[in-house]
Amino acid sequence: MAKQARAVQTWRSIVDAAASVFDDYGYERAAISEILRRAKVTKGALYFHFASKEAIAQAIMDEQTSTVEFEQEGSPLQSLVDGGQQFAFALRHNAMARAGTRLSIEGVFLGGPHPWGDWIDATAGMLELGKERGEVLPHVDPMVSAKIIVASFTGIQLISEADTGRADLREQVAEMWRHILPSIAHPGVIAHIKPEGRVDLAAQAREKAEQAEREAREIAAAAEAARGSAAGPRNGGSGPRGGGAGRSTRGRPDGEGADEPAGAGAGAAAGFGTAAGAGGRF
Repeated sequence: MAKQARAVQTWRSIVDAAASVFDDYGYERAAISEILRRAKVTKGALYFHFASKEAIAQAIMDEQTSTVEFEQEGSPLQSLVDGGQQFAFALRHNAMARAGTRLSIEGVFLGGPHPWGDWIDATAGMLELGKERGEVLPHVDPMVSAKIIVASFTGIQLISEADTGRADLREQVAEMWRHILPSIAHPGVIAHIKPEGRVDLAAQAREKAEQAEREAREIAAAAEAARGSAAGPRNGGSGPRGGGAGRSTRGRPDGEGADEPAGAGAGAAAGFGTAAGAGGRF
């Protein structure tokens, strides 16, 4: 069981490291040696899991799925919009999403399925569900509209990357939906759709980071207070005996600690994987 867990962790480390390398350099310039360095694994371990660089790239393109999840409950169109905003956020904060997108745009198909296929299928599926629930207009062809939506998103994120490093991507994707929704959705439904998504993911991430920082400060303060309390009674040798540092071990059960060598127990103090992570695609 432990062996299997180590294998999973090694696989995860390789894929995460490779994503960062492909994100930085693209497929052609990505070097196996750099993947090994970032993953901190041996060449043998890498080739145990992956036969080639192509196989690693395919795993990354497949892994993009985990960065987006379309909710099946509620409004299908709002879920579709939310999924697009999830991926827009992932493109700014998740190397796996960026690497998979870059590999797809570079045309690294590697003999597998077309990299945009899953995005298109997932989008078409939500549009079909929207038709069933009366949100999408009857004349809409889900597959045709899905291809237009995926193509629009891809172009918008590329321009946003060039213009602002994707800093404005959330608003640009919202603008895309403002243009597309009138052609596919019932007018009464559009009024209830939030093109920016129901959740501001950037604000949510900031709130979580601030909460983690507050908790870290509280833990540090508590630890400092505990150290102060522990040190207080010994100060100045207080107590009937005083000078506690020089007391012998006599009187302890079995002479506890009498034969303990200096530094004993230090070894007991000695003790990554993701992860992006992002299900349907855009």
